[in-house]
Amino acid sequence: MSVSVDYEARRHELRHRYLQADAPVRQTTGVGVNHLALICSDIERTIEFYTQVLGFPLTELFQNRDLPSSTHFFFDIGNGNRLAFFDFPEHPMPPTQESIGGMHHIAISVQPEQFEAICRRVKERGIENLGPEQVTDSMYFHDPDGALIEITRQPLRG
Repeated sequence: MSVSVDYEARRHELRHRYLQADAPVRQTTGVGVNHLALICSDIERTIEFYTQVLGFPLTELFQNRDLPSSTHFFFDIGNGNRLAFFDFPEHPMPPTQESIGGMHHIAISVQPEQFEAICRRVKERGIENLGPEQVTDSMYFHDPDGALIEITRQPLRG
């Protein structure tokens, strides 16, 4: 027997409980994303993709403090935020997949002129845009190891 769920009613309940418009604005305890760390299978391929296709400068590269064979490296994705990667050459990892507690996608805002240039480079490399056709201010695609990336020309919220 199938149970019908009213998802919009559930969202309404959650908004009412947690997004109280008349409550004083609460300040966050966070100051920003220092870095998000992903795992890659090939350092050079990852560096080429993020620097050449997306235009994110490589800013650091050093030995992982927990495992001497592993390398930890960082890209500047703007506003003091960084995207980091590890490789584990002596400890192969399974391919990425969506799962509970896992990551769905990373959305990175870029300037409108950079958005157009990135879209052009992605298309030139034959990388598939996975986003809905009606969405024109974002592009969704997988990085070389399958992480879902969204590049958007929408500005960051302040």
